[in-house]
Amino acid sequence: MPSGHPDETADYLYRQAFALYGQGDERGDIAALKESIETWHLVLQQRPRDRVPLDWAMTQNNLGIALERLGERESGTTHLTEAVAAYRAALEEQPRKRVPLDWAMTQNNLGNAPERLGERESGTAHLTEAVTAYRAALEEQTRDRVPRDWAMTQNNLGNALWELGEREIGMAHLTEAVAAYHAALEERTRDRVPLEWAMTQNNLGVALQTLGEREGGTAHLMEAVLAYHAALQERTRDRAPLDWATTQNNLGVALESLGERESGTAHLTEAVAAHRAALQEYTRDRAALQWAMTQNNLGNALARLGKREGGTAHLTEAVAAYRAALEEFTRDRAPLQWATAQNNLGTALKTLGERESGTARLTEAVAAYRAALEEFTRDRVPLDWATTQNNLGNALERLGERESGTADLTEAVAAWEACLTVTASAWPPAWVEGVHSHIDRARAEEARRASK
Repeated sequence: MPSGHPDETADYLYRQAFALYGQGDERGDIAALKESIETWHLVLQQRPRDRVPLDWAMTQNNLGIALERLGERESGTTHLTEAVAAYRAALEEQPRKRVPLDWAMTQNNLGNAPERLGERESGTAHLTEAVTAYRAALEEQTRDRVPRDWAMTQNNLGNALWELGEREIGMAHLTEAVAAYHAALEERTRDRVPLEWAMTQNNLGVALQTLGEREGGTAHLMEAVLAYHAALQERTRDRAPLDWATTQNNLGVALESLGERESGTAHLTEAVAAHRAALQEYTRDRAALQWAMTQNNLGNALARLGKREGGTAHLTEAVAAYRAALEEFTRDRAPLQWATAQNNLGTALKTLGERESGTARLTEAVAAYRAALEEFTRDRVPLDWATTQNNLGNALERLGERESGTADLTEAVAAWEACLTVTASAWPPAWVEGVHSHIDRARAEEARRASK
């Protein structure tokens, strides 16, 4: 480090902090990111708030960016929380009237960190903060003044609104997310910024897909498929292999949702192909959790296809895909994803068991559902807990039909009654009535067997 004039020392440290951040960001070098953060703190000592307030504020903003990037790469929320504090400190010396575009840039960054926090936490408080910050940024980042920054923040706003919409009942935030992505695409054109255009098309597809899954009909799902296909025109495997895989996986999920609502198997077959394409780049060695996620999604498409077709080939493949997912979705590493895959595995095994003689598959299905309930607790995820209880009841009923005695039927009734403690007021009346019908049928069979 040079000695002498404080400004020379500060400039040296500033350059060093930027270089370390670049190394950490581009190469995934955690040590370099940590050293960058330490160096930004040294810059703050050389550029104190009382002497150079605007430089101090810009350094706080840069510190926030480094903390946010480190927080994205680590578990926990400590560094992301520190990033929020750094951005808020910067805004104390970046008043909107004095430096409107710097203020807007920091507001956008302030939106990014709470959004990341919100992704990791239950509730919606941080996501709501992110939406507020992005909307504040857009008050100065107007389309006429800074069109590319306006488009970037519209895209970021769409991401936060989508996250909010996923966690809430209703479709208001999801509809707003779609509008934000469409706005971003007015400036993020394919000719001007092809990869940014493709990223926003992918994000638009995700929001449309979520909307479509909540509505009847297929219009939004079809729009989602079109958005993903558009994204893949620029997100090619050669140019951006992992982004290509992400969009292929998303496309597969949308096609599966379409296939659920339509007769025939064409869209389900396309879904299987899309997930298998994604797995060409989402390898276990390269991206273990993405590989597991895609294996789970592949299982879903294969299981849906298997239900529509005779035989057991696709169902057997679905079971294999879910078991592959569970090799990386371990209970310790990803407890809720582990539970989801266990629940899905149970459903595929149950369907297989219904088509095969014997009770082995049905017994395995019951075990998978019970495993899922170890993490799908009522306090933590009540609707997932209730759905899995219902699935467990269905599997136990099938098992009880093939075995003498009433133990499995009694357990099935207990599972369905547990389900109704949550779903009686949350599910559509027809679904609730269906559970009651299962209970009545099982009790009648218990009584019949007991009377012999």
